[in-house]
Amino acid sequence: MKKLRFDYEMKLTFSEPVTSHRFQLRCIPVTGPRQQVVDVDLHLEPDVPLETLVDSFDSLVVTGFIPEAHDEFRYRVTGTAFVDNEHTKSEPEKPLYRFESQLTGWGPHLDALAARIAPQLEELEDACPLDRAHVVMHEVYRSFVYTPGATTVRTTAEEALGLGAGVCQDYAHVMLAICRHIGLEARYIAGMLGGEGATHAWVEVYQEGRWIGLDPTHDRLVGDDYISIAHGRDYRDCMLDIGVFSGGRVEQTQWVSASVVEADR
Repeated sequence: MKKLRFDYEMKLTFSEPVTSHRFQLRCIPVTGPRQQVVDVDLHLEPDVPLETLVDSFDSLVVTGFIPEAHDEFRYRVTGTAFVDNEHTKSEPEKPLYRFESQLTGWGPHLDALAARIAPQLEELEDACPLDRAHVVMHEVYRSFVYTPGATTVRTTAEEALGLGAGVCQDYAHVMLAICRHIGLEARYIAGMLGGEGATHAWVEVYQEGRWIGLDPTHDRLVGDDYISIAHGRDYRDCMLDIGVFSGGRVEQTQWVSASVVEADR
């Protein structure tokens, strides 16, 4: 188990003042089967009343409305997480994670990757889901060059694999697509990892009542230095911040910083 302090900050700058800004945030880590989160603080500018709810994927959602003109929107989330993967609590099975989602739909590039992986899986015979997922993770890792800016948040698994380039979101989407294709329950995780400097994404597969994390970007099992924020079928279920506003010809510039450090017990 590790005790981690996290500090996540996002700043959105507008080229011209905007009004009637409605936003929805999934930026707060919560206590779950593999982590306990305490001392959480959310600071938001402009400061407006907030409402909270829990969505169908158990993520904490914060919503608000800024009616007056503003040219900057920012929030900061800090807190402490006790993470213990060895003693992850059980969760009920959710068959919906066996099916394609909007960003993990099938195509010829994924079909070719699945064909390359198939002989390795056949050699494993009656292997457990985690062992099969390991094979998928290694091949996804080998199929990509980590390239910031090569893709966008709308890029599908099929498109990213065709490019052979992308970021953690793309690695996760391709791994999800292949895992689901071979019959595994797999879900997308948005969170934080020490040393990344920004948010991170990885995959969890379901085995014997527990969700187990694998990180295809780094080709390794998820350890106690990973903090989960949200999970779902793909990125679209886990967007940390989304909003709409009124304004003409407004350009947006986003800045993000995420820090995770191990704290003294």
